[in-house]
Amino acid sequence: MIEFRGVTKRFPDGTVAVHELDLVAEQGRITVFVGPSGCGKTTSVRMINRMIEPTSGELRVDGRDVLAGDPADLRRGIGYVIQQAGLFPHRTIVDNIATVPVLLGRGRREGRSRAMELMETVGLDPSMARRYPNQLSGGQQQRVGVARALAADPPVLLMDEPFSAVDPVVRENLQDELLRLQSELGKTIVFVTHDIDEAIKLGDKVAVFRVGGTLAQYDEPGVLLSRPVDEFVDTFVGRDRGYRGLGFLSSDTIPIGELPTVGLGDPVPEQGWHAVLDGERRPLGWIDGGHRPGGATVSEGDVVPGGSLYPVGSGSLRGALDAALSSPSGRGVAVDADGRVAGSISADDVLTALPDARRHDPAA
Repeated sequence: MIEFRGVTKRFPDGTVAVHELDLVAEQGRITVFVGPSGCGKTTSVRMINRMIEPTSGELRVDGRDVLAGDPADLRRGIGYVIQQAGLFPHRTIVDNIATVPVLLGRGRREGRSRAMELMETVGLDPSMARRYPNQLSGGQQQRVGVARALAADPPVLLMDEPFSAVDPVVRENLQDELLRLQSELGKTIVFVTHDIDEAIKLGDKVAVFRVGGTLAQYDEPGVLLSRPVDEFVDTFVGRDRGYRGLGFLSSDTIPIGELPTVGLGDPVPEQGWHAVLDGERRPLGWIDGGHRPGGATVSEGDVVPGGSLYPVGSGSLRGALDAALSSPSGRGVAVDADGRVAGSISADDVLTALPDARRHDPAA
């Protein structure tokens, strides 16, 4: 657990970067600091490991005052991941990851063994171990940075805009990987971002900061979207917060309808959209029967991309609505846990289920 109690940071020129911050980042959860440039979010996270010294107030990590001991000892127990990974360019990947275990007194062989384990944990091929950072993509470098931060198995992990320098597809993959790792490791993570969508996706709780270093609102993502405390938070979260809020509402009450299907090699339907399935009833895409010559058979070249899929029993209203809206047929494909077609859903189904989902949601 990380506790800020009236923490302020005032620089020598009189600039107040953080003003009397009161906040508790809960143990084993992801807390996200988000806000515009100059709001103090990075300063706040760097005070946790004393890369920046607080001017006043009290800051504790697992009950210990961070100012009471040696900063180097403090940092050895806190993982730290920054933008563009901050890797040592002259060291191989395995030695980059092994840096902290070796500094803590473990032998080089033990450190490298731990590094090889972590490469697999963060989704890196072990064959990359002898490469250098400039031989990896941006996304791979960020995975190395995460592995290095985890090498000493710290209870606390600080992440300062770690994914902001990579492209959107890689960024989404890294976010998913972080959530997977957290489900297995249960670290206390403080994550800094300027992207509200990233904050909403990753955070168990989200702290929104104003310019001037004051805390505007600290809540669970669903509460933040449904009940912003003032106009600043409302504007920062975005005018489409109602759509984002669907991600926190259960889709359990949405009825699963029938779905017309065909397989590769089957006769092209005479009319209407049909989902094209492989031999194990997994969706490949769609075909519009009314726009193909009669008597032809369905081939891979006929398949139209089908948009996102809706996983039955584990989805949200946002996921269900996105599946329906991204489908060329206007009906989303619902799949079971094995990825096989279970039926279909429509946007109308989602809107019909919305009032009941709100009634059962404590944040609504």
